[in-house]
Amino acid sequence: MRASDSPFELLTFALLPDLGPRKIAELRALGGLGQIAKAPESARGILPPETIKRLRSGEAARVAAAERQRCEAMGLRLIGLDDADYPALLRQIFDPPSVLYVRGQLASSHADVPAVAIVGARGASPQGVSLARALARGLAAAGVVIVSGLARGIDTAAHRGALDSSGVTLAIQGRGMDGIYPAENAKLAESIIATGGAVLSECPLGIGPLAENFPRRNRIIAGLSKATIVVEATRRSGALITARVALDEGRDVMAVPGHPSDERSFGPNALIRDGALLVRDAADVAAELAIELAAARTTSSEDAVLGALRPDVPASLDDLAARSGRAVPELLARLTELEMGAKVRRLPGPLFVKA
Repeated sequence: MRASDSPFELLTFALLPDLGPRKIAELRALGGLGQIAKAPESARGILPPETIKRLRSGEAARVAAAERQRCEAMGLRLIGLDDADYPALLRQIFDPPSVLYVRGQLASSHADVPAVAIVGARGASPQGVSLARALARGLAAAGVVIVSGLARGIDTAAHRGALDSSGVTLAIQGRGMDGIYPAENAKLAESIIATGGAVLSECPLGIGPLAENFPRRNRIIAGLSKATIVVEATRRSGALITARVALDEGRDVMAVPGHPSDERSFGPNALIRDGALLVRDAADVAAELAIELAAARTTSSEDAVLGALRPDVPASLDDLAARSGRAVPELLARLTELEMGAKVRRLPGPLFVKA
């Protein structure tokens, strides 16, 4: 049986040019990266001559040592594919990252609770943002780990929803961990770490938020998660890449439906047409994954909003906020859930009536 490769050995090969996870897996099958580093000629035919030269001269090891030193100075952990703390679900995908750069808690203690990805449009609607936050809030309150990509729009709402419930959330970046993208989410990243979650990436330090990084980032989001929920996504949205990876890996895919005239509804509606579970609220997700929600908390909030509505007299957001005692962001999220559950009708204005 092949011995496990250390994080440093994995890092050494991950930093070599043009060696992705699949190529590294091919090298590992030859007998382990440590042996190849000592005798790189044994991988002739798989590794190009220039890469063999870098290994033989020790240059590759020196680059990896410098990277490791920088990570230590920044408080980053390097978690290799064979480490006990490497997420078990992520290890199961077709091309798992060889090394993860992590700030925060990405321990095996998360393995005994389900993780759900909530992803969607950067240019999300206010309703989509409110619903994504409400979904994350309800699931995180039940102990679910919320996974997303730290992007503007739906991703940010998902992370914030988890924090609303003092829950755990994981943010996966499409850039090196020597920066946060977008920069406006730097404080959000710190909050994620402070509450027991983590920000992580497979990108080496110094790599910026290049377009080609994000499809690979999305496979990590799907790979970490038992299920992926899409809330608003245009035809070319990266959220659909995440959903496709989840489907390919045999994970559950769910989607929040939207109005056909809204381009942001194209992705979720197409997924539902093709068999994804239609999601109206956190209860739908919980039922599918056999998770028990904090029912009393949800019912109380719902009753307060429903109690403030009448079927014959439309009410504005300001009216409902005064009657229910709820802040407008929370109120809007609950109204969206109730609307999707056919308990509330939205009228122009916007005004609301009990259905």
